[in-house]
Amino acid sequence: MTAPFTALARNQSKVFGLPNMQTAIMPHPLGGLPVPQVLAKVDAVFDEIVAKLTTPLPKAQVESKLARSLWVEVDVKDEWADLQQFFMDQGWGDGMLAMPPTEERVAAMVRGSGFPANHVVATLAPKMGVATVELIAANAVMAGARPYHMPLLIAAVQAMAEEQFNLYGIQGTTHCVAPLMIVNGPLAATMGIHSGSGLFGPGPWANGVVGRAIRLILLNIGGAKPVEMDKATMGHPGKYTYCIAENEAQSPWPSLAADRGFGAGVTTVTMTGSEAPHNINDHDSTTAGGVLLMCFHTITETGQNNVNHPGEPMLILGPEHAGTIAKEGFSKDDVKRAIYEEARIPLTYFSHEQIERRLTRYLPKRFKDRHPSDAMVPLAQRWEDVMVVVAGGTGKHSMYVPSFGSTRSVTKPVLKPDGTPWTPEDFK
Repeated sequence: MTAPFTALARNQSKVFGLPNMQTAIMPHPLGGLPVPQVLAKVDAVFDEIVAKLTTPLPKAQVESKLARSLWVEVDVKDEWADLQQFFMDQGWGDGMLAMPPTEERVAAMVRGSGFPANHVVATLAPKMGVATVELIAANAVMAGARPYHMPLLIAAVQAMAEEQFNLYGIQGTTHCVAPLMIVNGPLAATMGIHSGSGLFGPGPWANGVVGRAIRLILLNIGGAKPVEMDKATMGHPGKYTYCIAENEAQSPWPSLAADRGFGAGVTTVTMTGSEAPHNINDHDSTTAGGVLLMCFHTITETGQNNVNHPGEPMLILGPEHAGTIAKEGFSKDDVKRAIYEEARIPLTYFSHEQIERRLTRYLPKRFKDRHPSDAMVPLAQRWEDVMVVVAGGTGKHSMYVPSFGSTRSVTKPVLKPDGTPWTPEDFK
């Protein structure tokens, strides 16, 4: 490993049953270096590697510590000063004020889920923490969520734990990725998940606290502590909170949930591994072709993971842009096909090193024996991989949201313990 990843590697060796796994540390970086420089770094530690591979492992040290109680009693004078410092000292906080997760508050949150407190929802990487309903509830309290938000959070945790979502990669990468939560269906309005103007914030209270609960769950159960385990070079504000609803009322097309086979009466949560949204401003185009052309040229960025990984780039169309496109007979699938075919980047926009080390290596079928002057790089493997969502309010703006690349979005229905959908009537 390289030095910055020492804590992540040692944590993983412990989690997967090899607490005394031997390691060899090389100077950072390795990525992007010419092969001879990488080999020189390996040569420098080669003897150490051989010695550690051929020497018996030391016996595991058994720690004779009493098991810690799930509940911790904290004696503080001021819960908005001393207690907040305690949270941060323990590594439980995200840098903002947290609601104290008292037994009474957590119990109320558990009741809102419909499940017993000890029900295991999922195991979350990289710590492989067991996400029980009670632990999800404690983090939801800290975020400021309400008991009726618990069904959404349980569905979101289930989605992130799916193998195709690649939570391990999302939690430990240097990339600026955060799980974006998209809510569809009747419970979006019931639970206050905003889909209109300013839906990314600030302002929509439910969007903020539900998205923040996801982040605290990933931090405290999944173990993605910044710097130590979460290796994001810069991250983005969505790592605090990243939750929206689709504006189904103003969309001219079927919803994201409908695209994935769910009926109108079922509320769903879709989790995507996403970068921050980038604005697309077009107040002048009055035709579908004009709006789409602006979208094509805005989203063709060379530095995104979608050019060299099989990801799912997302176009979030504002209702006015969506209406302009749809009035000329374009379906959502037509938009997806147009993005796949037209939003392509000339290979000449990439450096020689990028072409040699990444594009032709990872995508040989596309670029083998192709001259850079006539090769174009699409943003997805297939047109079906492009995601189109309608959201936002008044104004001719849309958003482009690149994906992490090595991830696939997951949609889960919001269900009761008996497997039937939660409905607005359940919260009256």
